[in-house]
Amino acid sequence: MSSDLAVSIAVSAIAYGTPLVLAGLGELLAERSGVLNLGVEGMMLMGAVTAFFASQMLPGPGWAVLILALAAAAAAGAAMALIHAFLSITVRVNQIVSGLALTIFAGTIGLSSYAGQVWGIGGQHGLHQLSRLDVLGLSDVPVVGPILFNQDAMVYLSWGLVALVSYYLYRTRFGLYLRAVGESPRSADAMGINVSAYRYVHTVLGGALAGIGGAYFTLAIAPIWTDGLTAGAGWIAIALVIFAFWRPDLLLVGAYLFGALSSLGFTLQANGVQLPSELFSSLPYVMTVVVLAAASTTLARRRIGTPAALGVPYVREEG
Repeated sequence: MSSDLAVSIAVSAIAYGTPLVLAGLGELLAERSGVLNLGVEGMMLMGAVTAFFASQMLPGPGWAVLILALAAAAAAGAAMALIHAFLSITVRVNQIVSGLALTIFAGTIGLSSYAGQVWGIGGQHGLHQLSRLDVLGLSDVPVVGPILFNQDAMVYLSWGLVALVSYYLYRTRFGLYLRAVGESPRSADAMGINVSAYRYVHTVLGGALAGIGGAYFTLAIAPIWTDGLTAGAGWIAIALVIFAFWRPDLLLVGAYLFGALSSLGFTLQANGVQLPSELFSSLPYVMTVVVLAAASTTLARRRIGTPAALGVPYVREEG
């Protein structure tokens, strides 16, 4: 493999892996609190369509429009997550059913598609797009330059978020409380920790990150809106959390692995390697199925560190 091809694969892996990092971090926070969110795909789609609409309609300099578009995407994802939080935490419906219902509601034949039609943005080319930065003027350095010093702002933000979430989970009191809520909500409640508040906050925050992850598709990867643009990235993000053993650092590595698999066919074709595109298109989804199947066994759940209270509603006993 030539160095140019290796660099191309690495750059594509980062591009396609960044929305997985963002959505995966959001799902990780929600699951650490004990809430399983299968609505990530719908939240990403709502973030994607909302961000694209905002970027097309809002006036002002490009950088300001992009910031507002990302904020709108975060709000859309958070609003969807709030519905899931209310249903799963307050009403205590089955979390799998609630998450699947949200994905169907906001999915390809749901709200995101309807919004795209009503707003009339289908097929439009984006007026604003996240551009790559030449960090410290090092983008031309062989091999490492294009990979580390020539990315857009959201890539660097995702790296910062991985470090921030790692610090939060393992180095702060609130992170300790969060892990306690996900492992034993009854014990956490006995310690005076508000279990419902922690679950609400981290589920909604997870939805906001999923919305931003969806926005990355329409503001960076493909500045255009089409129905189902995320193409199952939300499901991959859920599998990625399991793949990473609920650790932010491993999630970053896994996201780029999935990103490389997602983009491998396009990258090889662009470099003159002619192989069946269907084979490469299926790779990330095959890996997703394998990860979910492997993690579904009782032995795997004990060994990979699944939060003990994941998916289990908490009912406080009244004394």
